[in-house]
Amino acid sequence: DRGQAMVDLMAVYEENGLAIGEKELPDYLPLFLEYLATRPETEAREMLSQTLHIITALRERLKKRKSIYANAFLALEAFAKAKPDQGLVETILARPEDNPDDLEALDAIWEEEVVTFGGNSGENDCGPDRLQRQLRASQRKASNLDQNPNTNPVSGEAR
Repeated sequence: DRGQAMVDLMAVYEENGLAIGEKELPDYLPLFLEYLATRPETEAREMLSQTLHIITALRERLKKRKSIYANAFLALEAFAKAKPDQGLVETILARPEDNPDDLEALDAIWEEEVVTFGGNSGENDCGPDRLQRQLRASQRKASNLDQNPNTNPVSGEAR
């Protein structure tokens, strides 16, 4: 389960003093490698070995595209000094691949989020509707006020 794995990885980062931004995913490979760089070599190799099936699958896909970056993943595999679970690698490779030439799909992935502040709490506090309400309210006459300054405006009784 990727969700639980990400929660666990975030906890490992925090326990070891690596604070990440709220929009960063803990399984982002450069972040993961940055964390491993702070750990003792044996621990780094062990953690990298746990992800070796993913790294190997990524290398295979990059190799298929004739990308020179496949060699970087080969170096990670060599550093791990372990063998990936071939069954897991094949499961990953069986999934459909994203097409890097599909510009519409890339646009959808990189589309910027709408910036909101305070969880949409100000949604009804801005804009033309609010301004119109304020203008109407300022032009209303107070219905419960008497012309007599000696009358209580709330109860209507004489003061």
